[in-house]
Amino acid sequence: MVSNTLPFVMTYRADGWTALGDPTRRAIFERLADHPRAVGELARELPVSRPAVSQHLKVLKEAGLVIEQRAGTRRIYRLDPDGVGDLRRYLDQFWNRALTAFKSAAEQEEETTT
Repeated sequence: MVSNTLPFVMTYRADGWTALGDPTRRAIFERLADHPRAVGELARELPVSRPAVSQHLKVLKEAGLVIEQRAGTRRIYRLDPDGVGDLRRYLDQFWNRALTAFKSAAEQEEETTT
């Protein structure tokens, strides 16, 4: 799905990995990992406008990586533990395979040296 909410800014409904493919979204994601923030706070920390930050947050939200909470007239954004957990589970399968392969290689090396 393509959205043209801001002129010349196109966002795509994406999964978490695709959403994090953009360097600005990664920067936002990393800042939200430190602590929840409002759009204005993120915009002050990044070289992009408030509307651009809002568009990036929308993509992260649609990808399931960010949730928002109303605080008066502001919206506070934070990482969604479920979405981050999905990314982690995906990576864990490769980590587990790598550890198993390393263990096998170490055991084979030990057998050939003894």
